[in-house]
Amino acid sequence: MPQVLLADCTFPDIRLERDLFAEARVELATAQCKTEDDVIAAARDCAGILLQYAPITERVVASLPKLGIVSRIGAGFDTVDTDACARHGVWVANSPDYGVGEVATHALALALALVRNIVAYHRDIHAGEWHYLSSGPLRRAGDMTLGIVGLGRIGKRMAHVSRNVFRRVVACDPYIIDGDFPAYVERRDLARVFAESDVVSLHVPLNAETRGMIDAEVLAEAKPGLFLVNTARGAVVDVDAALVALDAGTLQGLGLDVLPVEPVPESSKLLRHPRVIVTPHAAFFSVEAERELRRKSAQNIVTWLATGRPDYVVVAGTRRP
Repeated sequence: MPQVLLADCTFPDIRLERDLFAEARVELATAQCKTEDDVIAAARDCAGILLQYAPITERVVASLPKLGIVSRIGAGFDTVDTDACARHGVWVANSPDYGVGEVATHALALALALVRNIVAYHRDIHAGEWHYLSSGPLRRAGDMTLGIVGLGRIGKRMAHVSRNVFRRVVACDPYIIDGDFPAYVERRDLARVFAESDVVSLHVPLNAETRGMIDAEVLAEAKPGLFLVNTARGAVVDVDAALVALDAGTLQGLGLDVLPVEPVPESSKLLRHPRVIVTPHAAFFSVEAERELRRKSAQNIVTWLATGRPDYVVVAGTRRP
């Protein structure tokens, strides 16, 4: 009977995974791996690894000759060294199309909470102040331009759910051809998205190109009074530069569901800034989306064991079941 390791997870129970692998006659081992050594020790006899945040590095892959596939519980795979997996013939899989609607609507919710100053009103009322001007002047969303950086599945959904809220939608994605831009989305480069937009929402993966891409230089060229929303990956935004831009007035508000360090440290200035909204990496979540995510990620391994190829391929490996 093949063995698979659930290397780590934050779910309250793993009945879904246990049932799915049991039905496929696969033995499931579990751990809460934090380090390379943890993964190597726990996955010694495993053909596959299902993981949430555990590190899959060159050393891990080189130390596990029986390993054929790693499947990430999520769309991103920045904790997996995909180049190392490719060199060793290990398949990499993910679940790229779960929770698209959840992330897009969460991003829109953050954007509108910033534009309408919802959190500030709530805070003011609890402080004993009841007046529509307590949080300052508000601009009409219907006169604003929404900018989207990254027009993949979630970016396109964000454009779709937002197009009747904002006056215009512009977007930057150098990897998508013009024909794949919806008719209601105007193509721009990154600099022009920030220069023209009143709200910018980020929907890019984390890789060498996007890490820290929203930095002081990009923010310096932004339209004054910009609202910035990030539901993508925390390390895409230079948070220190964003806080400087907030204090300088370049940014009017910052909505973050993802952060470079999670959970956010209690000492972080983000928690004390009156124009910042932080949510706990929750944009992906609904009961239905979590179930879909977990099922698809585990099914990648079951499918690979049965056919030699997972359902959602990130890296096409050469190792066989």
